[in-house]
Amino acid sequence: MPRPEIVDLFAGPGGLDVAARDLGYEVTGIEFDQDACDTRSAAGLVTLQGDVRDFGPHKFPNATVLAGGPPCQTFTVAGGGAGRRALDEVIEFARRMARGEDVRSKLAVLEDERTGLVLEPLRWALEALRDDRPYEAIVLEQVPAVLPVWKEYARLLSAKGYWVAEPKVLHTEQFGVPQTRRRAILVARLSAVVDLPAPTHRLYRKGVPRGHGDPALKPWVSMSEALDRSGSFEVISNYGTGGDPKARGRRSSDEPAFTVTGKISRNRVVDTRTKEESRFTDDEAGLLQTFPRGYQWSGRAIAQQIGNAIPPLLGKAVLGAALGSATEYAAA
Repeated sequence: MPRPEIVDLFAGPGGLDVAARDLGYEVTGIEFDQDACDTRSAAGLVTLQGDVRDFGPHKFPNATVLAGGPPCQTFTVAGGGAGRRALDEVIEFARRMARGEDVRSKLAVLEDERTGLVLEPLRWALEALRDDRPYEAIVLEQVPAVLPVWKEYARLLSAKGYWVAEPKVLHTEQFGVPQTRRRAILVARLSAVVDLPAPTHRLYRKGVPRGHGDPALKPWVSMSEALDRSGSFEVISNYGTGGDPKARGRRSSDEPAFTVTGKISRNRVVDTRTKEESRFTDDEAGLLQTFPRGYQWSGRAIAQQIGNAIPPLLGKAVLGAALGSATEYAAA
């Protein structure tokens, strides 16, 4: 069968694109941010710079897979919460879109215009269906707060003929990522049964030894395994536990990292023996996200680019689940 061609909306610095490239797929990423585009250029990723809202499926007639990770700022716990407050409105807009209504001019009622971007993948999928060139597979990821939107997507896409796995929140350490991070995932196929990827590694639990758990699964990956630092160290988080800024979370180098965010450079890294402090480098932050060693991070706001990306290892697992036999072809 021909290799799938992917159009990646809100492509960022290339987390999903790196995963797809490793599997042998052709990908075109659409990205607005200049810094992320600089990184993508340095990494040799095919990029169309611009606003996703200004494009549509007709610009990519050969793409058979739609992927996307819309901006999460209004939905994330660290943000202002405009997206979380607007979930009911967003879901109603999605329903209106599925009935054939163009709601783009009406999204201005939302408190933050970025919230409406979560509806763009649905617009693309519906337009492709109306053009009689539907995507064979759809892969979407976002922060856990967006799960209700993905569930509505699943209902609407199922009514249009897609097989959609029940959207769920996946833990990245269960797919070999040396970091605890939770992402809401949706995968759909037009002509085949599909499911979410099965974990390959154990779930991390504070205080539970690495060797404990399901013997059929690999142990989670620690920071010390992912990085080249000599000796043990402790990471003191920038965030306070339970909302108390004085109660900083702590993890040893024998544990996975905290969720990598745009503020990872604020985490203190303390040498266990000498008590000397340092910070994670950009390359180390990228490694904790499972980007290749020496990835050519470029432009400004590099920590933010890294924090916003989907970990490539998770991307590989999700693409594999979504594309099934196509993945077997690409890996052969």
